[in-house]
Amino acid sequence: MEGINLLPLAVGHMIGLGAIGSCLGVGVMASKYLEASARQPEMMEPLQGKVFLLVGVLDGAFIIATGIGLWFATANPFK
Repeated sequence: MEGINLLPLAVGHMIGLGAIGSCLGVGVMASKYLEASARQPEMMEPLQGKVFLLVGVLDGAFIIATGIGLWFATANPFK
């Protein structure tokens, strides 16, 4: 098989594995945040901003991978 024929498979892996990793990361982080908030309720406010910042970073990595994958799928820079 030529490399160009494997492009849809590579794009699918970029988007799919990025989504799985992002979802797992957000889920683990949210569960740890809730656990920490239950143990020390006074730390809920300072931790909340950090949690939202990290969720944005995790989702940003997935969005960038999706954008690059869709760019490869439509523009096909390896042709």
